[in-house]
Amino acid sequence: MKRIAVLLTGLLVFGAILGGALCASAAETYTLATVVKLSGVNWFQRMEEGVLAFGKATGHTTFQQGPAKADAALQVQVIEDLIAQQVDALCVVPFSPEALEPVLKKAMDQGIIVVTHEASNQKNVNYDVEAFDNAAYGAHFMDALAKLMNEEGEYAVMVGSLTSKTHNEWVDAAIARQKEKYPKMKLVGDKIETNDDQQTAYAKTRELLKAYPNLKGLQGSSAVDVAGAGLAIEEMGIQDKIAVVGTSLVSVSGQYLKTGAVDMISFWDPADAGYAMNQVALTLLEGKEITDGMDLGVPGYEKIMLKGKVIYGQAWVDVTKENMDKYSF
Repeated sequence: MKRIAVLLTGLLVFGAILGGALCASAAETYTLATVVKLSGVNWFQRMEEGVLAFGKATGHTTFQQGPAKADAALQVQVIEDLIAQQVDALCVVPFSPEALEPVLKKAMDQGIIVVTHEASNQKNVNYDVEAFDNAAYGAHFMDALAKLMNEEGEYAVMVGSLTSKTHNEWVDAAIARQKEKYPKMKLVGDKIETNDDQQTAYAKTRELLKAYPNLKGLQGSSAVDVAGAGLAIEEMGIQDKIAVVGTSLVSVSGQYLKTGAVDMISFWDPADAGYAMNQVALTLLEGKEITDGMDLGVPGYEKIMLKGKVIYGQAWVDVTKENMDKYSF
């Protein structure tokens, strides 16, 4: 009887240990790191809010890092450090998708889930998350600019980087729309590269207006492009002579919307994009599938469209001085 009692006790203890291990496994927590193009700017500070909110909502460890300046080599180093820390997932907004291919392959080879944003051409990735179809977004900007310009006159385009996939898709689609629908409008010069820097956008706008005194329109791509342009236009007192539209945030360009130096900004909420990236990564870590039409649980991504490895939401909003007070970021 004593042997039976001992055996039963042993089985109970083993069962308790096994049960505890199973519970621990079921409640496994992951570490998800988000890497942005540049730290310390409003756009990515807002994204960090979504990243941290996701961690709070799910109980997983989430955090955001980025280089001190927009530089592909510096971003690679941030990712290398995170690989060494053996994070479970990397959610990345690439400064240069091509430059990150080797380091993202290294991450995937080590079993790390990789999800990108604004990089639909990224190869070494599980999925890329886009807030919307980039061609539609770019064409939408041209329609807005054309209306402001009465469908005629010279215009210019800015991109944060000539290697930024999304920025170039937006302006390429805008230019294509202009050629298709607005024959009296004319693109002047090449794509203007601002390096995601407001001071550079300001300086290049002044150079642009000197070179093309009859310029009537400008489209920006980086969140700081139209702010830099707006400052230059405001200083020159030509708010009523040139139309400015582009991607930005109210916190970045609101003062220029108020004065009319910038006419319209459009954006998707970076916090929602950060949340969506992390949700995709967690779904994969949990062994589940990403499916067409699924809900990622965040506004603008309630019914995603899946094309290969690219996930599209429907998440842009237009903001003018009339409705800018609705947005606090």
